Amino acid sequence: MKPRFVVLLSALWWGSLSGLGFIVVPLLFTHLGSPAEAGAMAAKLFTAQTWLSVVCAMLLLMLLNKRDDVEVVPESRNAMAWVVAGMLLALLVEFGVAAQIVSARSTGGNLRLWHGLGSAMYFGQWLCASWLLWRLSRFTAR
Repeated sequence: MKPRFVVLLSALWWGSLSGLGFIVVPLLFTHLGSPAEAGAMAAKLFTAQTWLSVVCAMLLLMLLNKRDDVEVVPESRNAMAWVVAGMLLALLVEFGVAAQIVSARSTGGNLRLWHGLGSAMYFGQWLCASWLLWRLSRFTAR
């Protein structure tokens, strides 16, 4: 039961990152009136995604940290490192990069740099969640 729950949490994390980053946000910029309006809505959605990522990551860490339960995932230490990396990237984007993007918009700073860095870090988080889902799903496929 626990391995399936671990895979379900991983799938929720990966799916939410994929849906928001590759479908929803591009559609916002395509269909909303102005880039500023789309950017404001995207920022709210990315904040919600950060908190979903943190909740998924914390639950995954709690489930993977069972030292005496080898049924969960045989290589849980390695999986935990990817969970922590993805969660740190989410928090860095939310509390570091997002603030710089807001500041760059109001002061005329280097918006392109901060937006690119935020996008790269979001993609890094997506890669962490992808690797995790890929590795963890093989244990329940048996």
